[in-house]
Amino acid sequence: MRLLSQLIALGRHRQLNRQFRTIERNIQALPRQGRARLGALTLREIGQASRSDFPHLYGTPPEQRYLPWGQGTMIGYARARSENAEVALRGMALWLAAAYHETKDAPHAGLRAQHRQLMRIVRELKELRGDKADAASAWMHSGTTA
Repeated sequence: MRLLSQLIALGRHRQLNRQFRTIERNIQALPRQGRARLGALTLREIGQASRSDFPHLYGTPPEQRYLPWGQGTMIGYARARSENAEVALRGMALWLAAAYHETKDAPHAGLRAQHRQLMRIVRELKELRGDKADAASAWMHSGTTA
């Protein structure tokens, strides 16, 4: 049984890693303003997921609650590949939030490594969002207004 659970975890890690590489490329292709908006959306999605009963199943329809992992990453990944920029942004945010909660307390080393990569991306997005807020605050408090 232990071997089976490790094989399942390895398969899930490979799937998340493949999707993560695509999501990461999409994020890097975004302009700075788009990444800042994605940061805000991602933080909102992570917060909404953390308030749900089962954060690791965020984005999963209720009737599929008893699956080994949620459908949020699959739904988010499909949306992230959309030609519509808004749908793609929301899909990336959903994928990041679902993958974050799914890998957060994972007992398997591969999934913990995946969580660290996710944390790096979320931190970068959060910093971009913070830079935007700092710039707006500095402008509001400067004496150069007309």
